[in-house]
Amino acid sequence: VRALARCFDGGFARIQFTPDLMPSDVTGHAVYDLASEQFKLRKGPVFTHLLLADEINRAPAKTQAALLEVMQERQVTLEGRALPVPQPFMVLATQNPIEQEGTYPLPEAELDRFMLKLRIDYPAEAEEQTLVRQVT
Repeated sequence: VRALARCFDGGFARIQFTPDLMPSDVTGHAVYDLASEQFKLRKGPVFTHLLLADEINRAPAKTQAALLEVMQERQVTLEGRALPVPQPFMVLATQNPIEQEGTYPLPEAELDRFMLKLRIDYPAEAEEQTLVRQVT
C-alpha cells in the first residue's frame, strides 16, 4: 500500500482498528497548548491520500461513522470546522471474515464506498508447500 502511495507522490497512513478505537483516533481532536493557552487541532491519520484501514470490522459503530463521513464528504468536522482531506483520498481496508467475535458489521453506506471486495482464501496444502519452497 505504501508503494502505491509513492506511485502518485501521495501520503500514506495506517490505522489498526480495534474495539476501543475512538472516532478522534481516526479524525483528530483539539489539544490544549499551555504555552499559547489555546486549543490547537491535531489532525488524525485520515488526513492523507491513501489510508489503510486494517481490520476495519473491529471498530464500533461510532468510529465507523467518523470514517464514513470522510469517505462520503471528503472532509472531517473537528471542533465545528469542516476540514477537507487531501485529494485524491482513497481507503483500502482489510477485514477478517473468519473471526466473528469482537467484530462489528459494516454499515451498508460504508460498504457502498468501496469499489471492490477481494476475498483471499487460505491456499490449499500443495499451494502452501510451493509458496514455502519459493520463499525459503
